[in-house]
Amino acid sequence: MTTHRFTISRRFAGLALGLAALGGLLPLAAQAQQFPTKPVRIITPFPVGGGPDGVARLVADKLSRAWGQPVIVENRPGGNGFIAIDAFKRGARDGHDLIVLDNVHLAAYPHLFKKLPYDLDKDFDAILPLFKTYFFVTVAANSPYKTMGDLVADAKAHPGKLNYGSWSVGNPVHLGSALLQNMTSTDMVHVIYKETTQLYTGVANGEISFALGTSATAGPLQRAGKLRYLAVAAPRRLAAFPDVPTVAESGGPAGFEVTGWNAIAAPKGLPPAVIDKIKLDVEKALAGADVKEKFASFGYEQFPTTREQFRQFIQAESTRFGAVIKKANVSLD
Repeated sequence: MTTHRFTISRRFAGLALGLAALGGLLPLAAQAQQFPTKPVRIITPFPVGGGPDGVARLVADKLSRAWGQPVIVENRPGGNGFIAIDAFKRGARDGHDLIVLDNVHLAAYPHLFKKLPYDLDKDFDAILPLFKTYFFVTVAANSPYKTMGDLVADAKAHPGKLNYGSWSVGNPVHLGSALLQNMTSTDMVHVIYKETTQLYTGVANGEISFALGTSATAGPLQRAGKLRYLAVAAPRRLAAFPDVPTVAESGGPAGFEVTGWNAIAAPKGLPPAVIDKIKLDVEKALAGADVKEKFASFGYEQFPTTREQFRQFIQAESTRFGAVIKKANVSLD
């Protein structure tokens, strides 16, 4: 009889624990279902009008309609993205403040700065990538270079004479160009401009030999006939630019790829159900036909991943950037 009572008691205890666990899960599920409960802010380090800003606003508009709450894009450009990151860190920590970060913030800066004003492990939860874009090697419309082989041959024949540009130290354009030097054993000069418009105007005017650029940043001058895409630093030709050869097809070096990508991140420590909801709803927003059309016009690509795959991708990108930065002996203090 005692054994029978103990068995029943254990069963009731198990049922009670199960109900208690379910009771603990219900508030989390309800929290995810109710999120958001007020306006959401997407902070971005990019200026108004560029490709990344356009994507953020498309996503924000779709999320606003899906969530029944205003979703506002707040541009905080400048300061290596640190201005936007500081605003995010001082903002809401319950998911109502999100931030757009790029590959430099997530994968390159930890190798460039001895001390960063943020901690990747403590401050952010990178939820999913928004897009990826490949960079073109851009030259002036009247440049004598017809192929990458021409450019590399000239750089080898005249060490220290050719120059390339970017808008700062440590951005993808600078690091990609440093990678090109490493892969071709050439010596070229880095010229820094204040911002992208000046940079690509400098290419068009012949002030610098070349610059890496995306169709969003260099596109306006390319479409105006002032810039020419010599090649694309991608493993294959882009569907939007079928006549532009890859760097490998244009004389090399083979395997030269330069990409930029943006991701949306939330504060660290949100309930998994809320993170999953944000991820799912952003994925739905990116699946829209109008978004795909806009991406095609920018030369952007989507690359959907699981959260674990994205974490591994970021780690691989960090390793790749770290190797380039070390070899180029670049640092920012």
